[in-house]
Amino acid sequence: MDIKQLHYFIAVSEQMNFSKAAERLHISQPSLSNAIKKLEQEIGSPLLERNTRNLQLTEAGELLFERAKVIVKNMEVLKIEMNEVIVHGTRDITIGVMESIKHWLPKVIANYKKDYPQMKFHLVDILGSKRVKKSLKSYKTHVIITNQLMDDPELEVQTLYEERLVVVLPLHHPLAQKDTITISDICEEPFIISTEGFQTRRDILTSFEQAGKSINIQFEIERFETAVSLVREHLGVTILPENYLQGPTAKTIVKKEIEGVNLNRHVYLVYLKNRHLPLAIRQLLKDILQFFENKTM
Repeated sequence: MDIKQLHYFIAVSEQMNFSKAAERLHISQPSLSNAIKKLEQEIGSPLLERNTRNLQLTEAGELLFERAKVIVKNMEVLKIEMNEVIVHGTRDITIGVMESIKHWLPKVIANYKKDYPQMKFHLVDILGSKRVKKSLKSYKTHVIITNQLMDDPELEVQTLYEERLVVVLPLHHPLAQKDTITISDICEEPFIISTEGFQTRRDILTSFEQAGKSINIQFEIERFETAVSLVREHLGVTILPENYLQGPTAKTIVKKEIEGVNLNRHVYLVYLKNRHLPLAIRQLLKDILQFFENKTM
């Protein structure tokens, strides 16, 4: 048996219809039928029950279907990894990023480029835990820097650092005169918060719940940049990672510590445990970890 036969058998097993499977594979139905019959002859056992109105897998067919999916997936992964090693291994890296790392990642890359000047970087926004897992497992990204806590045996998760969340107010807001802000101070303010699926949203909602206060959500956003723009226009207040507010952004808003709650988040480096990463990419991971071990942030 070969990979092509397994592809054919998987298509038939998923469609349970030779015509639909043939259409999906872009081959003729007779060719597909002959390929499956040949596979059954090689194995020495029927894989499909054809004496009913609908096709059904035999016990041997069920076993082959489950194993074939794994084999085909592994072959697809192998092609990707071999292509990286032979063609792109010392040239391309794709990193999933979030907004608050803008103050330190360029520093790491600048230092890394001294030893690997040929490397080409693809920095893509990957937000939300489902997107993180999907991107890594589909080999769209080599590594992701995220605040989403991943509980998945296929993923390697390393903690980089902890960052504080702070209240963000418009300039000249009445609360801007206070040294610190409590949850009670902002519970009636129009609130800007991340959409469902974001760890920061869950943490903020938990802090309001623990304080026994309701939250007046008026805007749901995916990007911190959008939240800051809304705050700047006096449309509401929000809570964001303090690191994101460094640089020019800090001059356009007011940020205040939150009193009475320990509202922080962790930032993680995440990648697939069993994925082969070329030497140049493994070195970048070491550089990122070393950056925080030296506390140069």
